[in-house]
Amino acid sequence: MEASFVAHLQQQHPELMPRHVESRPDLMEATTITALKFSDGVVMVGDRRATIGNRIASSHMEKVFAADSHSLVGVAGVAGIAIDMARLFAVELEHYEKLEGTQLSLLGKANRLAALVRGHLGHAMQGISAVPLFAGVTPGTRDAKIFSYDITGGRFEERNWQSIGSGSPYALTTLKRLWSPEATSHEAIEASLQALIDAADADAGTAGPDPVRELYPVVYVVTGDGVNKIAESVIADLVIGLEGKH
Repeated sequence: MEASFVAHLQQQHPELMPRHVESRPDLMEATTITALKFSDGVVMVGDRRATIGNRIASSHMEKVFAADSHSLVGVAGVAGIAIDMARLFAVELEHYEKLEGTQLSLLGKANRLAALVRGHLGHAMQGISAVPLFAGVTPGTRDAKIFSYDITGGRFEERNWQSIGSGSPYALTTLKRLWSPEATSHEAIEASLQALIDAADADAGTAGPDPVRELYPVVYVVTGDGVNKIAESVIADLVIGLEGKH
């Protein structure tokens, strides 16, 4: 009786049948990235945690990279796709500069990254997605820009701050509270670290600084003079200073 009813339902009202949804395979995912403007440029910070489901898969992953001499890209989402996207983006910018003898404009770089994201739309529709956060400064100027993206390749210019990844709702609250147009790079780095600390307090997928195990976020600063990766020893001192304020 049950089988005939199911057969009848399949033939007459297939829209009422329970839908079988294939589960997505467990994949390593990169988590929280922040970008914050300051008076001369942008600070981009990424935590070091990667997860598989509710498990910590890595505490050492780097998710923020120099795309070229005056721009940065951070990635969140499925780690394999995300990191390959960041590396391919850097190669394309280098190739363009070698061919043309000049860098793409910030908008041109942002558009090129959007095209790379759009190229992964098929994966994204299956739940296997990654999105970048892009920031840069026009060489020799203070013209800094931050761009975020959705899984379709939509590009959105942000005003002064942005965060992506699982901890982003919590990080954004702190970035908004601490941002200042007159901030120095030192102050912007402190604000970004505090944003990650606050995100880690609320989100299991985000790791804050861990002085005991000497695990610290990856921190980059970009200005009109170029990209600078901040040494872990400097970050450690800043974290101690933040702990002293609380």
